[in-house]
Amino acid sequence: MTDALAAFLNEKAEKYNCKEFIDNDPVQFPHAFSNRRDVEIVALLASVIAWGNRRMIINSGNRMFHHIMCDSPYEYVMRGEWERADGNVNIHRTFFMRDLAYICRGLRHIYSGYDTLETVFACGDVWEGIARFRTLLAQANNGDVTRHISSPDAVKGRPASACKRLHMMLRWLCRQDGIVDLGIWKKISPASLMIPLDVHVSRISRQLGLLDRKQNDRRSVELLTEQLCILSPDDPVKYDFALFGIGVEEKNVNNE
Repeated sequence: MTDALAAFLNEKAEKYNCKEFIDNDPVQFPHAFSNRRDVEIVALLASVIAWGNRRMIINSGNRMFHHIMCDSPYEYVMRGEWERADGNVNIHRTFFMRDLAYICRGLRHIYSGYDTLETVFACGDVWEGIARFRTLLAQANNGDVTRHISSPDAVKGRPASACKRLHMMLRWLCRQDGIVDLGIWKKISPASLMIPLDVHVSRISRQLGLLDRKQNDRRSVELLTEQLCILSPDDPVKYDFALFGIGVEEKNVNNE
């Protein structure tokens, strides 16, 4: 990695890792709560629906947290109000009320045995934590799995997923700089986090020569994170802001 590229990425990371970023990003939802369990539930669900147009994501999040959960996510989960809801009600794109009920059922199961979701995710490395969380959700749902929580392991010939949305949730909850990310979880070091890899981040990474692999899967996440660790061993995923911001700037230029 050249010094020029390192300086460029550091500049963009600093530019986009700012308080103003929050207002137009799904991270605004966990910021709106103060109770620890509310924050982690909202961070999970906001990350689960975080694909597609950001304005649409925010509209869907407002509907889910304010209108469906009535601004009390933990109480909503534990009271089981989702059991009486119409599963065919759409929340966001392919995410329906039945999908929210699946996750709520799993969360109620987890909170019956753990004080915090952090305990689930802090077992081993971040991939193992995701796998454990996915297993606990399935246990609460008669062994069924959901496509909205990706597998970090290869399944039925499919490569291990990049798990972009859960890595984004972990970034929100574990990074400690107090700017955009909340940092309420202390048992998972920011140094151990993985870059949230989607089609936009991967495209920019390939353009910059940070990633050669074509697939957007777990191995590509690991390879890209290794490159970012060269720049910041203690906090590699801060460059998620840089890669996102570069993509936004490129889109704006193309639209001019």
